[in-house]
Amino acid sequence: MKRHILSLNACITVLILGSLLPLNAQDLTITNARIVVANGTVIERGYIVVRAGKIVSTTAGAPAATPGVTTVDAKGMTAMPGFIDAHRHFNTGPNEKAQMQAFLEAGYTTLLSGGGPAEGNITLRDRIDKGQINGPRIIPSGSMTRLPMSTPEIARAEIRKMAELGVKFTGEIALTPVPGPTVKDLEILTAIVDEAKKVGVIVQVHAVSTKAMIAAVDAGVPLLVHLPNKDFMSKDDAKKLAASGTKVLGTVGFGTPVFGVFADDNLARFRDGRPWPDSIVDGVRLGEEAGYMAVTARTAWDAGAILGYCTDTTYDPLAGLDHELKTINPMFSMKDIIKMMGPNTASYIQMGDQLGTLEPGKIADIILLDGNPLEGYWNMLKTKVVVKGGAVVVDKR
Repeated sequence: MKRHILSLNACITVLILGSLLPLNAQDLTITNARIVVANGTVIERGYIVVRAGKIVSTTAGAPAATPGVTTVDAKGMTAMPGFIDAHRHFNTGPNEKAQMQAFLEAGYTTLLSGGGPAEGNITLRDRIDKGQINGPRIIPSGSMTRLPMSTPEIARAEIRKMAELGVKFTGEIALTPVPGPTVKDLEILTAIVDEAKKVGVIVQVHAVSTKAMIAAVDAGVPLLVHLPNKDFMSKDDAKKLAASGTKVLGTVGFGTPVFGVFADDNLARFRDGRPWPDSIVDGVRLGEEAGYMAVTARTAWDAGAILGYCTDTTYDPLAGLDHELKTINPMFSMKDIIKMMGPNTASYIQMGDQLGTLEPGKIADIILLDGNPLEGYWNMLKTKVVVKGGAVVVDKR
């Protein structure tokens, strides 16, 4: 399969409810499906009724015939919520049509930009919303000047600019990880958090050490795009994270090597295609990050923190999904992974009331998998049908 390398640029805008649903949303019924509702309920054989882009019912058994309604016979496949990547780097560009199609075919129905110029992702979002290209729901974010290069006044102005563009999320704002955030880091971050509250922008911070994470929590940051990968999180710090209500993304696969994506030479590579572990960003070049993140993810989870899913990658969507899932797999049950990828990630992107489970009233973002995800993560790599907002956008049966 051809690997599509995505642009490092990325940014996005939050969508009003009307624009969340495709123009060609259908009335349809999905029958003969194992339904993983993602709220803890599994229906071994049932059907899902979709009307006007929303889920009306998720029910065991077989439906009565309804004239004029499209029926998708799952033939025993598994229905579950469409995947959400809450931190992925992409942007508009010459390869956007193939890139966005690859996301859909991997099972992704919603993407929150990881950063970069907001205007490019607004363009991409609009092209998808207008039906010019097929793609997931795009939520733009706006890049921020790195804190050491900024001032509180400049940072506040950038936040106001995002709000004027309709962008509701900052891109990742980096805090100095080692030895920890500087006085200037915290001065500017305080200004960002304050201004963002005034204009309705949600702040996301890149805190990759425990010191940086706790500093962000203390500053009132609501979203963290990474777990610490420079050290192990203590149980006490995990409890503080959970008690604060700050939500965090796993990015558990950050430090583990990638094989067979950039070349088929069986050499370990970092996720940008360069040698592993030498090219790990901001690392000690020995690969400890691979161990820190997996253990820290479990520590945060057990403390009750809201831990969501993302890949923070730029390469092929299916390969990125495979890599992240196989890295999470040793530390989490499949039930936990489904909760992490569904309701937890929907909550992180501020859409927990609209996405993340197959419950009545939710937007009909549904994928059909040729396998049971509760038996193993590899079955989450077998998407055959994708319904986005009630419209069938991929059918590989």
